[in-house]
Amino acid sequence: MTDKKRTNLRALIECAIMVALSTVLSLIKVYELPLGGSVTLLSMLPVCVLSIRLGLKWGIAGGFVYAVLQMLLDIAKVVTWGLTPVSLIGCILFDYLIAFTCVGIAGFFRDRGRTGMVAGVVLALFLRFCSHLVSGTLIFDIWVPEEWSNPFLYSIVYNGSFMLPEMILTVAAVLLLTKTSAFKRILEGKV
Repeated sequence: MTDKKRTNLRALIECAIMVALSTVLSLIKVYELPLGGSVTLLSMLPVCVLSIRLGLKWGIAGGFVYAVLQMLLDIAKVVTWGLTPVSLIGCILFDYLIAFTCVGIAGFFRDRGRTGMVAGVVLALFLRFCSHLVSGTLIFDIWVPEEWSNPFLYSIVYNGSFMLPEMILTVAAVLLLTKTSAFKRILEGKV
């Protein structure tokens, strides 16, 4: 086996492990909202670490696989919401495929040290929030409570209520990880 094939195989295995870990952690919910969205036990951290460690190509690929798994885990619930076919497709795109694939962008600033890693995670989770925001504004405005006259503002509050805590927890975990020598060895590929 050539070095390139060995490197790709190792990256593929790391990708599978991190996506599986993210998926399992996504099932451990701190709290869950009625129309989707939850704060989990650091479910995005493994995909973020994958992207930081292996770069955008592997991070986005891992994020996409994670997105598909999240969609498959939730699709039975989503189809019971009575969405039109167009709304269902929009939900699949913006609440799952685009949103969770964005997590794979966390490695965007990985070459800029600890600050870059944190900035990449913030960017990735902010883009995930933006995708949910689009969905909430355009697709789910039928569920906006009457006291909220603006679906955009409601979507900011609704999606922010789980994405902000999720972002804070993930960034805190990355900050803690970057202080450890074990994480530094992982990033250097010495593990």
